Amino acid sequence: MKAVGIINYLPVEEANAFVDFEMEKPVPAGRDILVVVKSIAVNPVDVKVRAGRGNEGVTEDPPRIIGWDASGIVEAVGPDATLFQPGDEVFYAGDITRPGSNAEFQLVDERIVGQKPASLSHAEAAALPLTTITAYEAFFDRLGIDRDGGNKGESILIIGAGGGVGSIGIQLAKQAGLVVIATASRPETTSWVRELGADHVVNHRGDMAAETRALGFGHVDHIAIFNDMRHWETAVELIRPEGGIVSIDDTGLPMPMDGMKMKAASLHWEFMFARAMHQTPDMIEQHKLLTWTAAEIDAGRIRTTVSEVLSPINAANLREAHRRIETGQAKGKIVLDGFH
Repeated sequence: MKAVGIINYLPVEEANAFVDFEMEKPVPAGRDILVVVKSIAVNPVDVKVRAGRGNEGVTEDPPRIIGWDASGIVEAVGPDATLFQPGDEVFYAGDITRPGSNAEFQLVDERIVGQKPASLSHAEAAALPLTTITAYEAFFDRLGIDRDGGNKGESILIIGAGGGVGSIGIQLAKQAGLVVIATASRPETTSWVRELGADHVVNHRGDMAAETRALGFGHVDHIAIFNDMRHWETAVELIRPEGGIVSIDDTGLPMPMDGMKMKAASLHWEFMFARAMHQTPDMIEQHKLLTWTAAEIDAGRIRTTVSEVLSPINAANLREAHRRIETGQAKGKIVLDGFH
């Protein structure tokens, strides 16, 4: 089968940052399913892994296959698999501890896979799994927001709302009945987040606290930090007493906690790979949430967040997608479609 891999962890400008190569098709066992990969999406985690922090000078033999977003068709199932059959169309983000989706075929545990939305193409579906799982778990599992409207009317500030996680997060928050304050810093991302349903937009490169208060919010009920922790002190300033902040990015920046203590506020970390990485008893929750998302999409209540499609899936196009992600200015999701 065709695959795109990493031999050395190199800057994206290097021609051999990715290599095209051939390898044997894997065989499913246990609860694994074997998926024919039709489309993939690129996320910041892909860029971080390819950049190789801590792996400088390492040589991978065979090449390492990364990639954590895919849509495809089930080709075969392991003996213990019960959720899918050959021919089913699926979408998923996979497991960071296993070979990724930058290959024609991939093994993935069925408990972290969902039925692909019938109304979407594979390219449109591939844009969604990792970011959807991240935003869903951040809001409904970590912050404890009621998916079905129990917190209707409460406010949420989504910092970094124009990226992949923010783009689906806006929609999930609106579906839960929240008032969404999204941050964006450029005209195109401001337009994008409004199009996705944000009620208000503030500039995270300006005085975010002053702009939020000018909208009439003395404090906000929930805060999601979907870019990095540069805005930590502003988030602490804006969160209401006994409110919650969730973040998806680790950082070496200082995170003073005095303000959080004085407000009895809570900090949560979201890492969508945790369930698969640690084989938690509730792994199947990712199958359930992707299934729910597919139904919401097919009902027209949530839309895909793909912003650009490159074709085919190969080393050159993966380098280009990584380059665009590294600019920090991508909106929505970049997708690669089809092995040729």
